[in-house]
Amino acid sequence: MRLSRRSVLALTGAAALAGCARPVDGPGTGELLASDLPPPERFRTPLPIPPVARPVKVTADADHYLVTQRVANVELIPGIKTPIWGYDGVFPGPTFRGRRGRRMVVTVRNELPVPTSTHLHGGVTPAESDGFPTDLILPAGYSPAPPGHHSASGKHHDTTRDYTYPMTQRAATLWYHDHRMDFTGPQVWRGLAGMFLVTDEVEDALPLPRDDRDLPLMICDRSFAADGSLKYPQRDMTHPGADGLFHAGIFGDVVLVNGAPWPRAEVPAVRHRLRLVNGSNARRYRLSFSAGTITQIGSDAGLLTTPLPREDVLLAPGERCDVIADFTGLPAGTEVTVTNTLGEGPTGDVMRFVITGPAADTSSVPSRLSSVETIDRSRAVTERQFDFRFGQGRWTINNQPYDPAASLCAPRLGTVELWRFTSDFHHPVHVHMAHFQVLSRGASGPDPADAGWKDTVDVRPYETVQVLVDFTGHRGRYMLHCHNLEHEDMAMMANFDIV
Repeated sequence: MRLSRRSVLALTGAAALAGCARPVDGPGTGELLASDLPPPERFRTPLPIPPVARPVKVTADADHYLVTQRVANVELIPGIKTPIWGYDGVFPGPTFRGRRGRRMVVTVRNELPVPTSTHLHGGVTPAESDGFPTDLILPAGYSPAPPGHHSASGKHHDTTRDYTYPMTQRAATLWYHDHRMDFTGPQVWRGLAGMFLVTDEVEDALPLPRDDRDLPLMICDRSFAADGSLKYPQRDMTHPGADGLFHAGIFGDVVLVNGAPWPRAEVPAVRHRLRLVNGSNARRYRLSFSAGTITQIGSDAGLLTTPLPREDVLLAPGERCDVIADFTGLPAGTEVTVTNTLGEGPTGDVMRFVITGPAADTSSVPSRLSSVETIDRSRAVTERQFDFRFGQGRWTINNQPYDPAASLCAPRLGTVELWRFTSDFHHPVHVHMAHFQVLSRGASGPDPADAGWKDTVDVRPYETVQVLVDFTGHRGRYMLHCHNLEHEDMAMMANFDIV
């Protein structure tokens, strides 16, 4: 299960000797953590839909929310209670629905036994609300930090924190999750994740499926101990080289959608909008539908310019994809199975839709969805390279393990830069605050999965991916990192300062 220093170096050497000039497809970089609990029968559990967060106060210029992180016992596996760490005690956490131009303030209270930091993944947010990994919310009842003690971003630690989201960005499917330094992997694994949907007037004007035909779907894998608890390896951060320190990444053997194992959803034979989120720590998914058609309409940071018919959808950890699943004309009783062609055994299945029969449908997929300016390479004011690989006993960027007080570069607000990502293994690269467009992969152009505005890009083994990063938003300290959460926790992060 665990990668020692020797085994990681051996894998690196073997890959190099094999001449991995061609990127390798697969589930990602990680190893399977087997459950001790027998898996439930697939396609029996009804698909749950997370509750929608409601504001506790509405003012002239903002909607205010309060969410509490706490321990709860919930039924993930039917008939068995599993302790989780959840926003408002649920997993996934409540779905936030923001509106472009309408500021949101989300107050997070921590009643867990550990510190936390909440990151809005894909959000264009001020640095103090970005969820910097040392901007900690301390557990309730914990003695506050001494006067004058600050985090790396200059903010006091406390038991609550206000996150301000200006909502200046276009409509998109975002998500939020814990981002505590060194412990993002285990804390997200235990349940600290949820979805965050942004709407705007452009999306409102489109005849896309709405209401109960607009389904947010967070897909993740987990493993379970014999007592039903979530199983995750113990880690020793104090002894380099000790068991559990060098994780390639954790693969679970139970696939959850909105917290339910291999669920089923009974739906009419009409179009549905599926907001797909890969909330796994390390696993990649290539999603295929056994019937009907799928058309991509959106990427990480919002709608595409035009619809993109797809045979399947590839999602690395942290990536999102909005698709229209068209079940029109399928007879009642048809079972549409969503499979993961990168999985093996039970992880080759994800969920199932069961068609209930025909129904009225006024939705459609217009030939034009939005206006997305294609960034010309000539706009890049500089070029930078970020090399993601194992080194110095850690996962590193440019041969440097993460230093929260250091910064690798200082792009200027309002400029565009060309960033070149290179890798040794699978590394889904996530850039905070700034969105980007994929320019190329190796000698080729972008893959279909790279369409539109992105904040996370799947960099495969021994591959070079070039992106054009638009630094429109806010000044301050942000970061880029591998979104394999075990890699992130093993120091594969770096800061940059927007000046």
